[in-house]
Amino acid sequence: MLRCFKYLLLLALLPLFFSCQDEQKQIPISDFFKTPEKSFIKISPDGKYLAYLKPYKEKQNLFIQSLADGKERMATSFTDNPIRDYFWTYNNQLVFNQDVGENEEFSLYALNVKTLQMRTLLTQVKTRMWLLNRNRKEPDVITIVMNKRNPATFDVYKLNLTSGQLSLYIANPGNITEWYPDNDGKIKLAKATDGVDETILYRTSDESPFKPIIKNNFKNKVDPIAITTKGNSFYALSNVNRDKSALVEIDANTGKEVKVVYSTDKADVMDYGYSRNRHRLEYAGWEDDKPHKYFLNDEFKSIYSDIKTKVNGGVVKFVDRDTSESKYIIITYTDRNPGTFYLYERKGGKLTRLSNLNASLKPEELCAMKPVSFRAADGMLINGYLTLPLGKKKENYPLVVMPHDWPRNRNVWGYNAEVQFLANRGYAVFQVNYRGSTGYGKAFWSAGFKQVGGKIQSDIADGVNWLIKEKVADPKRVAIMGARFGGFSALYGVSFYPKLYKCAIVQYGLINFFTYIKDIPPYRQPQLQMTYEQVGNPETDANLFRAISPVFHTDKIKSPVLMFQGAKDPRANISEINQFVREIQKRNVPIRYILKANERYSFRSEHNRMDMYSQIERFLDDYLKVKP
Repeated sequence: MLRCFKYLLLLALLPLFFSCQDEQKQIPISDFFKTPEKSFIKISPDGKYLAYLKPYKEKQNLFIQSLADGKERMATSFTDNPIRDYFWTYNNQLVFNQDVGENEEFSLYALNVKTLQMRTLLTQVKTRMWLLNRNRKEPDVITIVMNKRNPATFDVYKLNLTSGQLSLYIANPGNITEWYPDNDGKIKLAKATDGVDETILYRTSDESPFKPIIKNNFKNKVDPIAITTKGNSFYALSNVNRDKSALVEIDANTGKEVKVVYSTDKADVMDYGYSRNRHRLEYAGWEDDKPHKYFLNDEFKSIYSDIKTKVNGGVVKFVDRDTSESKYIIITYTDRNPGTFYLYERKGGKLTRLSNLNASLKPEELCAMKPVSFRAADGMLINGYLTLPLGKKKENYPLVVMPHDWPRNRNVWGYNAEVQFLANRGYAVFQVNYRGSTGYGKAFWSAGFKQVGGKIQSDIADGVNWLIKEKVADPKRVAIMGARFGGFSALYGVSFYPKLYKCAIVQYGLINFFTYIKDIPPYRQPQLQMTYEQVGNPETDANLFRAISPVFHTDKIKSPVLMFQGAKDPRANISEINQFVREIQKRNVPIRYILKANERYSFRSEHNRMDMYSQIERFLDDYLKVKP
């Protein structure tokens, strides 16, 4: 009898067991949004050391690992401000800067790898700086770009790492927006703009003047990559006389296109591989639904193929390499794997795992990101990505729509912590590459001009209606969530599509286009006319700005809103945002407003990030009501 009872009990419990197997395991918020144990891994030019960023007392610091014995040493121990960026020099020093606040102040340091002695190279206030070039022929000298002399223009400087001497290399006449050094560090190419037209300039030597060789409206892009070994031509990404950007070679003296190295009618070529040591192109890359590569060099293709056989699927990206190109740092990732760093050694084809970006997550517990497409109301084909929760259910999901930040950007296939977090909580997640998004060609990109409050927003809404028609989304449970321009889209959605969206989540959102344009920083002034053409001019398009800016339409917002804002965000008018929130509160609309005192345009504090996503979880649970 006892044996029979146990058997019957097992039969009774089996359905419960299998139903639990179909349920999605709830992963802790901290597992999605914690700071990686190691990130930004780079190899020294001599191939003997690795450097990487690693948290120390909640701040990113530099660590060094010897490849000879595997020993790790902490190179810095900042507890006030994290390290923002760093690079190796050809004399095996590390040069890095700190992120020290909203005033765009930076301190540039040099670190002796063997002794770990550190010295300050530069300290500047209200100045932006980035590395332009390291020169193997002059290992003690780096070339940097700074707006030290004039906040609106970036000059080129040479900095001697031994003496600390800073010398002006090229003074910007006021209209140069990009500088392009050759393999020896000499700048022979530059890009200038008058606000609408862009000009490529070329000179044969430091002693020669720049002369214009190509002039285009900014819709026609030419972005130089590298000057060829002959020195009289250069490689570039160009969409001149074509819709999709291609990898081309251009005569440096005439500006004429010599040949098309690679093109595809599927998408813009936006990625490339180029060896500065061997002076050759390695591959061209593009992304329609997923990333693709076309190899231009058999030797590099062989390296890539060898790596692909050793890793378990996914996208392979080359991050860094030593001078001899015998050792490579790579990262592999999928839509369900945040990424794994490896060291690849050509001799013997040895592949060594270095670090997972997030070892807490198991790919089998995450959700597939599926490329989708639909037709907008006017017939235009719109692409995007749909991520559904695990389990057998295939329809009537509560849906979170996530518009990406700015039309001059796009969603891509790959791991996204926010997407996986929401899908893990039972929501379908929809990412729309609305018209104006990059990567799909010149016509699709320019179709978004002056449509920030028009067809861009209707594309998003059309996508939601398509998912409702396909019975993927529950029409009564749709939320919209975004950051910066995506935050504007969220507020626009609940203002002008009140029946479509149940609630909105806004992360550091744009609420007033007049303020946004007025507060453009000085170094972006050369692109102001382009912004007028792409977004609108506050003088000639004042009616448009007033019609679409959420700050003027608080009376239209009836749905619950959750807002996050950093008090030190340099592009935000905090007083205006506070008033905006008060106006919504006066109308008794549920709004939760979280202002973080020490944050800027995104929450860098791990504690603040955890709090933000805890708030998002509770908010969506309250208003989309995902219940068992």
